[in-house]
Amino acid sequence: MDQAENLRNIVKQHNQEEKGNARVITVTSGKGGVGKTSVSINLAIQFRKQGKKVIIFDADFGLANIEVMFGAIPKYNLSDLIYRGKDLKDIIVKGPLDIGFVSGGSGISNFGDLSKDQILYLVHKIRELENMADIVIIDTGAGISSTVLDFVVASSEVLLVTTPEPTSITDSYSLMKTMNKHPDYQKEHMVVKVIANKVSSYEEGINLYNKLDVVVSKFLKTNLEFLGIIENDGNMSKSVIQQKPISITYPESAAARDFVQLSDILLERKESFEREKSGLAYMFAGMLKKTVRR
Repeated sequence: MDQAENLRNIVKQHNQEEKGNARVITVTSGKGGVGKTSVSINLAIQFRKQGKKVIIFDADFGLANIEVMFGAIPKYNLSDLIYRGKDLKDIIVKGPLDIGFVSGGSGISNFGDLSKDQILYLVHKIRELENMADIVIIDTGAGISSTVLDFVVASSEVLLVTTPEPTSITDSYSLMKTMNKHPDYQKEHMVVKVIANKVSSYEEGINLYNKLDVVVSKFLKTNLEFLGIIENDGNMSKSVIQQKPISITYPESAAARDFVQLSDILLERKESFEREKSGLAYMFAGMLKKTVRR
């Protein structure tokens, strides 16, 4: 039996196993600088304040935005788990309010070099990670790189962060368009929820959403869902300078209150039906399939 067939059998076995317990929310954007990582961290804080166990998986490889805002530098990452025998507890860093944080490192792109035993170990550990949290937030890179798209199309719940800047709207549409062409994209198994960041009012946020939704529904034949807004708040810049999330530094600020509302809506709107695609381990299984096809 060759390596490719081994990989296929491993993925098939994984898909037949019981799904992980955690709800997985993927946060993405069409371009950088729109506040994607801030959304990931502040939502995690609000979920935690409501008693949820939360782990953030940093899939924005090569950058350290979450590390900086958390004030927690990971000693080990996913590569150390795969290649250097580190345990799951070794690669989880604790941030504010005991929120877990896992850095993907650079090993995520090297699945093609993994042995059968390494793949089995990785899938097992990812499932173990899912069972340690109520919610896992995936903070992807910005843009339409293959790694970003792999994570997004493997997700059932995606938060798309955009701003009123024309380039942000255009890049958000480009992300949706490229995702629509991805061979693994299944619109019936995905909900894309738009967050309008850095807006002056709810009305501006709705208008921003409508502009994006019109072109997406017309040309891509798919619909978006409006989740809510984050008001343009000067305290956000102050919190960034302090390297602390606004939900902690300025909990009564307009933006922090918006994060409270967004987290409330997400918890209320949790999809009640079972999806074929569910969980962080499923995402990695999808990436293994892609490796097999090469």
